[in-house]
Order: sequence, then C-alpha cells, then structure tokens
Amino acid sequence: MLMFIQQHALTLSIVLPFVGLLALVLIPSERRTSIKAVSVVVGGLSILLSLYIFLAYDHARGGFQFQETYPWITSLGVQWHVGVDGISALMVLLTGVVMFTGILISWSVDKHTKDYFILLLTLVTGVFGVFVTLDLFLLFFFYEVAVLPMYLLIGIWGSSTDFKTFLRTKEYGAMKLTLVLVAGSVLVWVALIAIYAQANIGSFDLLALAKTGFSAEFQRIFFPFLMVGFGVLAGLWPFHTWSPDGHVAAPTAVSMLHAGVLMKLGAYGILRVGLTLFPEGAHAWMPVLIVLGTVNVIYGAVSAMAQRDLKYVIGYSSVSHMGYVLMGMATLVPAGVNGAVLQMFSHGVMTALFFAVVGSIYQQSHTRDIGVFEGLAKRIGLTGAIFTIAGLASLGLPGMSGFVAEFLVFVGTFQTYPLLGILGVIGAAITATYILRLLAKVFFGPLDPRWEKLHNLTALETVAAGILVFFLVYVGVNPGPFLRAIDSGVMPLLVRMGELL
Repeated sequence: MLMFIQQHALTLSIVLPFVGLLALVLIPSERRTSIKAVSVVVGGLSILLSLYIFLAYDHARGGFQFQETYPWITSLGVQWHVGVDGISALMVLLTGVVMFTGILISWSVDKHTKDYFILLLTLVTGVFGVFVTLDLFLLFFFYEVAVLPMYLLIGIWGSSTDFKTFLRTKEYGAMKLTLVLVAGSVLVWVALIAIYAQANIGSFDLLALAKTGFSAEFQRIFFPFLMVGFGVLAGLWPFHTWSPDGHVAAPTAVSMLHAGVLMKLGAYGILRVGLTLFPEGAHAWMPVLIVLGTVNVIYGAVSAMAQRDLKYVIGYSSVSHMGYVLMGMATLVPAGVNGAVLQMFSHGVMTALFFAVVGSIYQQSHTRDIGVFEGLAKRIGLTGAIFTIAGLASLGLPGMSGFVAEFLVFVGTFQTYPLLGILGVIGAAITATYILRLLAKVFFGPLDPRWEKLHNLTALETVAAGILVFFLVYVGVNPGPFLRAIDSGVMPLLVRMGELL
C-alpha cells in the first residue's frame, strides 16, 4: 500500500477529492451528517497525503519528482503528466491545510449541504490539479475547474454587504468575480495556444516545451498575456477589484480557499509557465510587474485602513500581501523569489485564519461592521487571541511566518529596485497601523452589552484554527525546511533564465 502511494501520490491528490464528491452524489441529501463526515474524512486524508508529498520530496536532489506520465489525447499531444518540484510541493501542502480546515469550518452549513460540499470538493480537485500537472492543456483545464464553482458557492451560500451608505449583494460579488477571472483565462488560453503552435512539437508538455526555445520577440509579445491573465487571479492591480468583493460575499470556508489558495494559482501560473517558457520575456516585463506589485502593496494597505467591514479589511489586506508575492517574483534574484513563494504559503495560512475567525463572529452577531464592535476579548478571549496571532503574522512580527517571507522579499527588492523596496517597507508600516488599530477597536476596551451572548470558537473551529496557528508559528521559528524546498525549485529556474540570456 505504501509503495502504491509513493508511486501515485500526485494522481491520488487529485483523485481523492474527486472520488469524495462522487461519493457525496450517492448519499441522500437529507443525510447531512453523513455528507459532512465523508467530507471531513476526504479532507483529513488529503492533508495527510499533501504532508507526505512535501516531507517526502527530496530537496537535496531537486527537480521534478513523483512524476507519472500516461497518454491521453494523442492526436493533440495531451498527456497525463504530473510532477512536483520544491515550489509546487509546498503549494500542495498549503492546499491540503486550507482544504481540511475549511471543511471543518463548514460543519455548520445546513443549506443545500450536499451541493455545497460537492462544489467545494470540485474546487479543490482543480486546485490540486493545477499545482501538480506538467501538461499545459491539463493545467488550464484544472485552472478552470478551480475557478468556476466559485460563482455558485458565492451566489447561493454567500452573504451581502448592506450598510446604510454601501450595498454589495452576493450575486454582484459572484458575477463580478466570474466575469473578471474568465476574462483573464481568455488571455492565458490565447498564450497557451500560441505556445503550442509556435513550438510545433505536437505537445503541451511543459518540460518538452521548455527545451524548444522561443524567439525573443515571441516571448516579449506573449509574456504579458500570461502575466496579466494569471495576474488577474493573483489580485494584480488594477485588475484586483473583483477580489475584495468576492472575499466579502463568499461563505467562510470559500473565503478561506479563495484568498488562501485560489489567488496563489495566479502567482504560481506566472512563475511556473511564464518564467519557465519565456525567460527573455520575463526580463523585459518584470520591471512593469514589480511596479504594479508595489502599487498592490500600498493601495491595498491604504484601502484596508479605510474599510468598515471586517471582511473588506482582510480582502484589501490580501491584495496588499499578494503585492509582496509579485514584487519578490519580479526581482528575479534568489532571495526575492524564495520570499515570494514563502509569502504565498504564509499569506494562504494567515488569511484562512483571519476569515475563519471573522466567520465565527459574523455567524453569531450577523454583522461585520467594525464600528459596532468593542471589547470582544472580554467575552470571547480565545477568539480574540487567535485573531491577534493572525494579525501579528500579517504585520510581519518576528517569530511568525510573515516576517521571514517579507524580509526575503525586501532583501531581493533592495538588491534590484531599492526605491520600490522603500515603498514596500512603508506598506508594511501601514499594515501594522491598520491591524493594531483594528485589534484595539474590536477586541479591547469596554464590552458592549449587546455582545454578551457571543461565544468562543466551537470545538471544530478551534481545531481548524489550531492547525493554522501551528503552521504560522512553526514556519516563523523554523523556516529552514520550507526554504530549502523552495530554493531547490527556484534556483534551477533562475539558472535557466541566466543561461538563455
């Protein structure tokens, strides 16, 4: 059995949630507890498998491991080719962690429970597929599988924002997210078709295409298609506006997956496809990307400071933190790119924890208006402590994963674009300002009597939060294993880019 898992670990990571959703199809809708139990089992097996993939990856050997190749559509050169390097192995772990904790958080879902978990597992199947596939046709297929369920998950199970001076319905958030992301997908698909036609080797295989070599002119023309197409999902300014609205409208677990994992698909696509196939195009366009990423950092932080809705604060904070990912990636130096990948993991865990806590508060209070909260720590101290940990990771406190990631991004940026590095540090200072102000306003001070009936996280929510807190702290105090894995994937990529110039 262990040998089978070792040989087919990546295929199993995709098949497991897919088999889980097929099992849910066979369970009668009224058996809600059984549906939730099956989903938790699938999530538990997935996090164990993803942990195994990450720990078993030999970063000393590097390269793509756990590879499997099977022919599929031979006339088009499409094949089932999976494999992970240190970068994608970490993203698989992130997906397993956020998936399992999101399913635990979803135990309270009682509206169309069967449909909800089927769509949730469909989304996760697509995410795992993107991170492990090495065939561009399948990568795009799984990319769409991951994105499209969001429309129904938000439109049916989401919530609307309704202040006296501000109205955003969940239908609006779902439609805006879908339209913008589909538009980005069109750009990606155009680039992939152009790559397939230009290479003229009858294959979508990434590793085979990387050996082909594309002209400098072709790379400079089509790299922006990948940069913007994938960048839309990464929250790239000025194509980011779908993201906060989508975060806010989504149900709790979907917000966790949306910010924690889906936004990473965009950054991963730029890194895996764009930098691998178009090294000269990347060198030409990375100055543009790092400027836009810096705008992400400052704009997102300032916008988060101005919000009244708790989820909008986290939504714009995600835009800001993804800016650090884009900045680090665009430096094209080891420290910056390593920091960008670690920031993808750190932000994924941190923002999932944020949304889990806010979801618990909203479920009880039926409001996310920051102005009406005060002194909640006196009533829900554990919840406040967990939110504080997420906040400290967000502002980059030493000992938390966010500090290590952002420090590396700053090192890489100061090596290449010192002025933008200064702006990045200013963005971190703004982040500290709005996070500390938010903590003071919501959790400290005298307790408003209307919140006397609030209670701490449930047992399942506490378990989910505990898992997320563990990774935030563990990566912060012992980043070595994670950075070694990341570096084993980043260095060959940067060396290849240097060799081709």
